[in-house]
Amino acid sequence: MGAKLCPHIILEGTRLTHKTDVAFALNEHPRFVGVRKYAYHSPIVSAEWCGFTNRPWGRGLINFAPDELDKAIETYQTWVRLFELQQYYSWIVDRFHISTQVFQARERRREIDFRWLEERLAAMNFRLVLLTRKDDSFARARVDRLKVSMNPSQYDDLSVFVDEQRALRAAVSRSLLQTLIVDVSDEDVPAICDRIVDWFESTGGLYQV
Repeated sequence: MGAKLCPHIILEGTRLTHKTDVAFALNEHPRFVGVRKYAYHSPIVSAEWCGFTNRPWGRGLINFAPDELDKAIETYQTWVRLFELQQYYSWIVDRFHISTQVFQARERRREIDFRWLEERLAAMNFRLVLLTRKDDSFARARVDRLKVSMNPSQYDDLSVFVDEQRALRAAVSRSLLQTLIVDVSDEDVPAICDRIVDWFESTGGLYQV
């Protein structure tokens, strides 16, 4: 048997950048997680889960209320400790602390220092991939999303996503983690995944040492 594939990736990006599509595709990519002859459990973690409130589209790890800061930090501490305890497994995270920093800074005027978290993530060879798209391609992406969205009003103002994308770029530029920025404007999810896997492979990100 060869070396065990156990990549650790955090996918960041604003809405309409195929983050979840890429996450699911990577979770079945033979060069990323190995050849799977049958389906089995493989986790995808997301900070977008609205687990702080008992209603759809409520608050969670990204958009928590001011009085929920301690709960959010404890949740991040719990996640990173779980990653450390299960280091030799593949971890695919669909939005995490970068999204939290950007939302909290923009909407709550609160700066959150996640250096402690990034230091622990970097020690486990976590990589950060920011998915972006050209500003003029958001309208086209919205058309496809409205066919399936159960909350279409969130896509009424595309300038929100354009502004958030700029803020995410700035936040990612300050990250301690090794980072790749990928343009998804062509909507080619398989090609996007191949580029990510190529980068992981070329930079030693597929294995734990």
